[in-house]
Amino acid sequence: MKTTMTMAALAAIAAAAPAAAQDAQVGEKAFVQCKACHSVVAGQNRVGPSLAGVVGRKIGTYDKFAYSAAMKTKGGVWTEANLDSYLTKPQAYVKGTKMAFAGIPDAKKRKDVIAYLKTLK
Repeated sequence: MKTTMTMAALAAIAAAAPAAAQDAQVGEKAFVQCKACHSVVAGQNRVGPSLAGVVGRKIGTYDKFAYSAAMKTKGGVWTEANLDSYLTKPQAYVKGTKMAFAGIPDAKKRKDVIAYLKTLK
């Protein structure tokens, strides 16, 4: 018996498939590139602010860090979606940010890094 699936049926199957799970352990390994500028220890800033407790924090508000004017006025909270957009291409998300990092083009790697960031308190 020959079965032919329509594009709509294939799209429905793809939509129902679970998204790739976040993996904090993989994210911690990918975070190595971030450690040159960011600490994960609360209160310990480097070239960039500490990322301890970053998920859920107001954007551009970490104590004793000199943010760019663009970051200070961005507004909002570092949600997973906002972090994903920022980590894709920081200069596009916050025009005028001081962060010189080009971004993480791989969506799975960004999700893993965000999973790791969620573990930091």
